[in-house]
Amino acid sequence: MSDIIYTKVDEAPELASASFLPIIQKFAAAAGVTVGTKDISLAGRILATFPEHLNTDQQQSDDLAELGRLVKTAEANVIKLPNISASVPQLVAAIKELQSQGYALPDYPEAPDTDADKAVRAKYDGIKGSAVNPVLREGNSDRRAAKAVKSFAQKNPHRMGDWTADSKTHVSSMSGNDFFSNEASRTLSRDTVAKIVLETASGEMVLKEGISYPAGTVVDATFMSVAALKEFLASEVEKTKAKGVLFSLHLKSTMMKVSDPIIFGHGVKAFLAPVFEAHGAAMAELGVNPNSGLGDLLERVKDNAAIMADIEACMADRPPMYMVDSDRGITNLHVSSDVIIDASMPALIRAGGKGWGPDGKEADTNCVIPDNSYAPVYDETIKFFKENGKLNPATAGTVQNIGLMAQKAEEYGSHPTTFEVPEAGTVRMISDDGSVLHEHVVEAGDIWRSASTRKAPIEDWVNLAISRQKAEGCRAIFWLNETRAHDAELIAYVKPILEAQGVADKFEIMAPREATRASFETITEGKNAIAVSGNVLRDYLTDLFPILELATSAKMLSIVKLMNGGGLFETGAGGSAPKHVQQLAEENHLRWDSLGEFCALGESLMFLADSKGNEKARVLGRAVEDATQGILDHSRSPSRKVGEPDNRDSHYWFARYWADALAAQSQDGELSAHFTPLAEALAANEEAILAELLSVQGPPADLGGYYRTDAAKTAAVMRPSKTLNDIMG
Repeated sequence: MSDIIYTKVDEAPELASASFLPIIQKFAAAAGVTVGTKDISLAGRILATFPEHLNTDQQQSDDLAELGRLVKTAEANVIKLPNISASVPQLVAAIKELQSQGYALPDYPEAPDTDADKAVRAKYDGIKGSAVNPVLREGNSDRRAAKAVKSFAQKNPHRMGDWTADSKTHVSSMSGNDFFSNEASRTLSRDTVAKIVLETASGEMVLKEGISYPAGTVVDATFMSVAALKEFLASEVEKTKAKGVLFSLHLKSTMMKVSDPIIFGHGVKAFLAPVFEAHGAAMAELGVNPNSGLGDLLERVKDNAAIMADIEACMADRPPMYMVDSDRGITNLHVSSDVIIDASMPALIRAGGKGWGPDGKEADTNCVIPDNSYAPVYDETIKFFKENGKLNPATAGTVQNIGLMAQKAEEYGSHPTTFEVPEAGTVRMISDDGSVLHEHVVEAGDIWRSASTRKAPIEDWVNLAISRQKAEGCRAIFWLNETRAHDAELIAYVKPILEAQGVADKFEIMAPREATRASFETITEGKNAIAVSGNVLRDYLTDLFPILELATSAKMLSIVKLMNGGGLFETGAGGSAPKHVQQLAEENHLRWDSLGEFCALGESLMFLADSKGNEKARVLGRAVEDATQGILDHSRSPSRKVGEPDNRDSHYWFARYWADALAAQSQDGELSAHFTPLAEALAANEEAILAELLSVQGPPADLGGYYRTDAAKTAAVMRPSKTLNDIMG
């Protein structure tokens, strides 16, 4: 096993790796450090799942499973780039591409009716959504802006949209009968094996059995009423039109791969309600599944003039919709994975509450977030900025995050225990001793789910928060709502640990709404805060605050201290990656910023030095920090426009600053001597290298694929400077 594992992923981060990874491997080798790769890309996971359909030379090892075993050991040192958490449309598109490349994969069965189809569907369903993160995240999260990144953002503040007190932008959520209001939670006193059953007038149906929980696990159960959801969505469509703002629906269909696509589908049906009422049967015959989005629907009905006419008439009568791409007519409801709440809401807030409408102009927006569990965070943020005006990045402090995410904590681990209820009855979660842990009376179509959080990750999370607060000395808040069932169980863990360690006075416990306002008040004063939060809030907050503070969450330092002693170093968000790939394909310009990779690399090398006693790795890691500072100080990050420096240029400058730092340092004379000629060569050939990198921009770039690119073609595109390649070897 290599000393460091650098993950092979998807889209823009993976394209950037084709340029950056050879640089990492060359520099690391000088310290005796090997850097290998493991494929956790969507395409790689698909191929690993269906070896029986492939030729021997096409088969691929299950790298995700292998990494899952590694992260449970002290040997783990993994740099994890952002991967696709696939929606069904993305999964289907990846399958079709792989089939076109000669891989004899089975189609994705949208309506499986045979045992064989059901088996194939089950395998594919294991790939979609958040299939990677729950496997690798065997530790809790420490996410914060690196000091160099925060300092640069304050010295070079990004543009923020203006907020006004009379802005019509607002958040709308269900007032009841959602996941938040129906939640029940309890902490198990013993090791328990449970089953989930649906009891109806016609008998008992086992939904899931053999679910094992160790003692101390917090087990939740809840459901969303589909009747209440339908009523809410229909009402919001009408309210949006009356208020004259854009309609937008914000979910997390990638991570919440069972529940949120269903909610999204109800959003599509609500917006096109007259069309479904008139043509529901005909659209069903055409294979329309509203969960797949408006884009798939339009493709399936495009040849039916009557349906198309009614869609056009309905859209004209509805409020204007928040657009993903107004130039191409891509709406908020086209694909469930296009509008991901933790990226879409901060972007809208950063823009002063404005979203893009179908007319290509900005407008105020109704941000529809059906479930009320975390919607108050965005609601309070919007209210704060209406009252106080936009955040000033030049003077704002920073919000760090300690996130409870180890071992599939909370909702993100609920996929195997989430169900769309087939008929009315009572869902019960029953313990192996016959006692009922949770029960809910449900109707057909309701979405029921159970989530769990284990004792060891909770205790590790609290202790990690204590150590970070001690190191930072700043305000620290547990984002827990004592009136929410799940949070009340966590508070019962948190308070005794804080008191036992004598630090209860160093922490506050607040519900998310109050914690949101307190955090914004703190950073507006130029001070820092630590948000100690659960798993979903970790995801939301580590986009919200960085996007407002830094303009992007991709530049965050993200360290997962694995519970068994290893390290997982994440490199930021990938939400904008698809647009980056599109620009590269059309103009051979990649604007992806690898700053997150730079930060993760430095931390990985320092961790390796500590865990393996490799002092040369420590020297490399410190030099990475100098190189990252050089990138920022000299504005070497990628430009957004073709004909200007892009991702490949930033890698040249990073290699140069890294070599300069290693040549200049005095801690290791051998490394200084090794890197001095490399530093000199990179400096002497600056003009030729930059000219070669710039010369390829403009014409389209051929990558040989989207989900599975051709390695040789990608290398040619991402390493176009012969001079630089010759120097690097």
